[in-house]
Amino acid sequence: MRQFSIGALAVLIGLTGVVGAVSPAAAQNEIVIGVQCDRTGATQIVGTVLCPAMHDYFALVNSKGGIEGRKIKALEIDHEYKVPPAVESYERHKKEGAVSMAVYGTPQIYALAAKLTEDRIPGTSPGFGSAAAADGIRYPYIFPIAATYWSQATAAVDFAKKQLGGNLKGKKIAYLFYDNPAGREPIEVLEDLAQREGFQLKMFAVPPPGVEMGAQVLDIAQRFRADFVLSHLFGGAPAVSIKELKRIGFPLRKVIGFVWASAEANIDAAGGFAVAEGYYTMQFAGVGQDYPVLNEIREMYKKEGKPAPKEMASTVFYNRGVLVAAVHVEAIRNALKAKPDGKITGADVKVGFEKISNFTLGGLVPPLKITPNDHEGGGLVQIWQVKGGKFEKVTEWFAAYPDVVAKHIKAAAAK
Repeated sequence: MRQFSIGALAVLIGLTGVVGAVSPAAAQNEIVIGVQCDRTGATQIVGTVLCPAMHDYFALVNSKGGIEGRKIKALEIDHEYKVPPAVESYERHKKEGAVSMAVYGTPQIYALAAKLTEDRIPGTSPGFGSAAAADGIRYPYIFPIAATYWSQATAAVDFAKKQLGGNLKGKKIAYLFYDNPAGREPIEVLEDLAQREGFQLKMFAVPPPGVEMGAQVLDIAQRFRADFVLSHLFGGAPAVSIKELKRIGFPLRKVIGFVWASAEANIDAAGGFAVAEGYYTMQFAGVGQDYPVLNEIREMYKKEGKPAPKEMASTVFYNRGVLVAAVHVEAIRNALKAKPDGKITGADVKVGFEKISNFTLGGLVPPLKITPNDHEGGGLVQIWQVKGGKFEKVTEWFAAYPDVVAKHIKAAAAK
């Protein structure tokens, strides 16, 4: 694995003398991918697992000869979930010749959107960032590659509808959300669905950092008397919500967490799987350790005489990291196949992303189909439930209300 802080990379550049200088052999034989992470900042609960998973997948591909014979050089910088270091890391990766960027964080993708397009370098924003970025025409170099917050909202309502007998008319749905732009983004879609399906929607905002929500939970359970709760929280907040709902006796089988409220780390912080029994989680990558690609990674470590990395036990975030890395690799593979001379640019990789079709990685990845128009890949999710001390799969991959999502994407493009 390779990890650099901003400072360490600056020292490295100083020693080599020229920013971005690479040897002819390196330029010919390596494909550079820029990787942004948060191993030490506000969302390190994710970064300390997701980023090692990306490096493990890249190492697996390199152990098999690379992509069309070209080795991957994944350059990582820990930006601590701060925008200025993220912008600096982007510029350094660009100078190093990166042909694609794994951007990390909603504020970061907002800050880099114009730069990615101007420099013609594709950047991924899986499960975060602006939902409108699914529109590949308006945002040609941003690739959500996973269900956006709008798609998560529609899937959550569809699931709640099924859990409540197939009819939401007259039902009460609570939206418990982290009060920041990402948390507020699904509101317009939820309001649209409330009007269509006839349910009563009430918002419950949780101010950052999300460590206090006793009043909101009490209101949900005893005043509003919600029939179902949609939870769109981040960081330490999901665990707080689970503990508070459990404390007042609200049934967790009537709660579904959006993707960033759905990892083992969230459950552990709430007191463990026994405490969170019944809680539903939404996923954009498969959960658990029983996937062929994960077996390959374990075997790779075994051949090196090493145990499997401890991060693999946190399967939600680890598997998402494998998904992100694998989609970058697939896009680069498509680009290289189209350029026999092997000299590819970010623009070539953009086209490579847009050629991804029915890519599943043995079931760990939903059957992605990315096109020039749809950079989200279909908005597919699975629902899992905390049951018997583990996550148990409840649904297969699905998307819901695609017409509603399309309507809001079209409206965003007209603004």
